[in-house]
Amino acid sequence: MRVPILKLYNYLIVSIQWELDDNTALQFQEDLLDKLHETSANGVIIELSFIDFVDSYIAKVLVDVIRMSKLMGAKVVLTGIQPAVAITLVELGIRLDEVLTALDLEKGLEKLQVELGENLWRANLVSKS
Repeated sequence: MRVPILKLYNYLIVSIQWELDDNTALQFQEDLLDKLHETSANGVIIELSFIDFVDSYIAKVLVDVIRMSKLMGAKVVLTGIQPAVAITLVELGIRLDEVLTALDLEKGLEKLQVELGENLWRANLVSKS
């Protein structure tokens, strides 16, 4: 099963809704990078509200996805990190100092807009005029 990647304006929104196995995580990584290349999106939100557990391999893949997205010119925001996941990431020594985070998707979208100096809703209204 593939992780859905949705495009909203110039952003990609990823909602990981189940615990990823190693193969699905690698497929997600490839799919996201392909979608970034295809759409030239400048922002990515990775929504993790449904994830209660990450192992060291999945954590590494997630960090790699963030770094690769940055190399492709996209800012990344992680949203919905559960307490157990935060604890695991810290215990594994995974550093996310440069990664934007937010409590939920709405706040993540707002944070991405501010970071990129954009206003989605204003830009959408202007393009429809």
